[in-house]
Amino acid sequence: MAIVATGCRTSRPAPRIVSDPVRILEREVPPAAFEALRAGGVHPVLARIYASRGVREVSQLDTSLARLLPFDPLRNCAAMATLLADAIAADRRLLIVADYDADGATACAVGMLGLQGFGAKVEYLVPNRFEYGYGLTPEIVRLAADRKPDFLITVDNGIASVEGVEEAARFGIQVLITDHHLPGTHTPDAACIVNPNQHGCGFPSKHLAGVGVMFYVLVALRAELRRRNWFSQRKESNLAELLDLVALGTVADVVRLDENNRILVDQGLRRIRAGRARAGIEALFRVAGRDASRVSTYDLGFVVGPRLNAAGRLTDMSVGIECLLTQDPVRATELARQLDALNRERRDIEAGMQETALALMDSIDVADTYSLSLYDESWHQGVIGILAARLRERFHRPAIAFAPAEGGEAKGSGRSISGLHLRDALDLVTKRHPGLILRFGGHAAAAGLTIKSKDVAAFTWAFEAVVRDLIGPADLDRLIETDGSLPAANIDMKFAEALESGIWGQGFVAPAFYDEYEIADQRIVGGRHLKLRLRAPDSARIFNAILFGHEEPLPPRIRAVYRVQVNEFNATRSVQLLVQHWQPVA
Repeated sequence: MAIVATGCRTSRPAPRIVSDPVRILEREVPPAAFEALRAGGVHPVLARIYASRGVREVSQLDTSLARLLPFDPLRNCAAMATLLADAIAADRRLLIVADYDADGATACAVGMLGLQGFGAKVEYLVPNRFEYGYGLTPEIVRLAADRKPDFLITVDNGIASVEGVEEAARFGIQVLITDHHLPGTHTPDAACIVNPNQHGCGFPSKHLAGVGVMFYVLVALRAELRRRNWFSQRKESNLAELLDLVALGTVADVVRLDENNRILVDQGLRRIRAGRARAGIEALFRVAGRDASRVSTYDLGFVVGPRLNAAGRLTDMSVGIECLLTQDPVRATELARQLDALNRERRDIEAGMQETALALMDSIDVADTYSLSLYDESWHQGVIGILAARLRERFHRPAIAFAPAEGGEAKGSGRSISGLHLRDALDLVTKRHPGLILRFGGHAAAAGLTIKSKDVAAFTWAFEAVVRDLIGPADLDRLIETDGSLPAANIDMKFAEALESGIWGQGFVAPAFYDEYEIADQRIVGGRHLKLRLRAPDSARIFNAILFGHEEPLPPRIRAVYRVQVNEFNATRSVQLLVQHWQPVA
C-alpha cells in the first residue's frame, strides 16, 4: 500500500504509525588490514576503525597533495585545458553557469578565482531555481547570451542539458561542461565534457563533487599553460589556495569520501585551521560562533554548508558566491550575516513544513508502505529536499516531498535509503508510465523531479510499485553499524581530539561504538534534551553524555550506540558521549 499524502486529506482509512525494526551490526575488520595498520604505528582502536572502512595500509592515511590522483585519466580534462588555454590566449569571453547549492557555489568560486588567476576574462551567472529550474536550460542560455560570451562553462550541472547546449549553438556559443552527475540516455553535443561518471571515463575516483571536477580542470589548465610558457611573463597562481573551497563543496554535497576526496578535504581543512581560508569562509564560521582553528568535516557539512545553501534555497545563490569570492573582511562579514539570517529563516520554514508533514501522516501505517510521497500547497520549493531527508531519517523509507510550481506543476525532491538507487527508480517509473514524470535527474541517494500537480497521487502509486520491485522488507529495517565496544580506558581527550580531526563523511562515516552503561544521573536541558552521566559497568569512571531530542527518563541500564566528541562550554573543553541510539538492558 502506498502513502498518498497531500494537502487535501484522502478518504482512505489509515492506521497509526509504528516503529521500524532496528538492527545493530558491528563492522567487519579485515585481520590483515588491521595488522598492517598496527604494524605501521596506528593506535589499535583507530586501526580497527580504518580497516573496517577499507584502509589496507598506512600509506592510504597519507593525505599529502603528492598522493592526489593525476588529471590524465579524467576523460577530456586535458582537451578542455587546451580549449581554455586557447580561449585565454585569444582574449575570449568566458561565462560560468553555476548551480544553486553549496557544491555549485564553491565550484563557481573555484572556477572564477582560478581562471582569473590565469588571466582569463570570466564572469558567472547563477540561475534562480524558482524562475529557471536546474541546469543549463534554453532559458538560461538566452539570458547568458545577453552578455555575449564566447564560451559557457557549466559547473556542477550540464550533463543532462541537451536542449540547453542546442540553444547555445544557435547563438554561436560553445559549451564546456564540468559535472559529476550521472549521464542520461542522451549526452549533450558540447564542445567538451569533463565528468568522471560519463561513459568511457577511466578516472579511478567516481565520487568527485562538482567543485572537485572544476579543480581538476584548473590543474590540467595550469599544466597546459606551463607547457606554453605562459608564466614566463606573469606570476603563476597557487591552486592550493582554492582547497578550502574544494573541501567545503565536497563535504557539503555529501559525496563519498574516498581516498582521493579525503586528500582534498584534509588539505582544505588544514588551510582553514591555519587561518589561510577565504575571507568569506572565515566570516561564515564567525557568524556561526565556531572557532575556525578547530574546524572538522562536521563544521563544513552542518555549520557552513547549510548557511551557504540557504541562499540558493530561499533567494539567489549569488549572495553565497559573492561571499566566497570577496577578500574584503568587512564585505565578507556583511554577506555572511545575510546568509546566517537566511539560514534561520530556512529553519523556521522547515519546522513548519515538518509539522505539516507529520500531521499528514499521523494516522498512516508506515509499516505497510515501502515509500513516502507527500505534497502540500504551502510548501517551499527550496526546502523540500531537507524535508525529504528528515522523513527518510525518521521512517527509513525512500521519501519524496513535492511543492507547487508554476503552470500547474509540482517540483519534487527525494532522498533514498541505502538499498534503493533513487535515480534508477525514477527512470523505471518513466519507462512504465511515459509522460508521468516531466523531468528528473540526480544520484543514487538524492534526486529531483517535476510532475503535474494533478498527478501526485498517480506518481505515488507508480513509485511505490517500482520501489517494491527493487527492494525487499529487510531493506526497510533501520540498520545501525558500529565499531563495536570501546574500552573505558581509551576514552580521553587525546582520543576524542583524534576522532574530531579525522576526515569523516559519506562512505567513510564517523566512528560509533556500542556498549552497556549504567545511568548515574539524568536531567532535561534546553527543554527537550537529556543530559546524562554514564558509568561503564567494568570501570569506576563516569562520562558526561547527551541524548538530543529525548525528554523521557531512561531505565537504570542501557546499551547505547554513541560517538566520542569534544564538548566546549564556557571556554572549557571536555570529553562527551553523544548517544545516538539506546536499548534497555533487562
